[in-house]
Amino acid sequence: QVQLVESGGGSVQAGGSLRLSCQASGVTYSSLYVAWFRQTPGKEREVVAGLSTRSDILYYDDSVKGRFTISQDNAKNTVYLQMNSLKPEDTAMYYCAARLAAGFGLRPAHFGFWGQGTQVTVSS
Repeated sequence: QVQLVESGGGSVQAGGSLRLSCQASGVTYSSLYVAWFRQTPGKEREVVAGLSTRSDILYYDDSVKGRFTISQDNAKNTVYLQMNSLKPEDTAMYYCAARLAAGFGLRPAHFGFWGQGTQVTVSS
């Protein structure tokens, strides 16, 4: 049973930083593609960044390029999302999601495993 446990959300002022963590268990970590999604009320869940644990190939949505950094610690089976220069429009529930690295796609339907979500609130 794959489990994804997120941590690190919170409230910050615009321009501040937060780091989210996503620890995976119950699966061979190196077989995963892990992504961070975010969702606000009434909107669809959207991908923010993704990482192949096997190859370290990275993806960023244009809205976060240059501000967010996705990284991993293989020894801890953990993927991080460092969020800098946060803006009020970054306010959302952030979810860690995983699929097999051999799969494809960055839409929510492509990911079979999800964390419980962590709230990020950025005030102006």
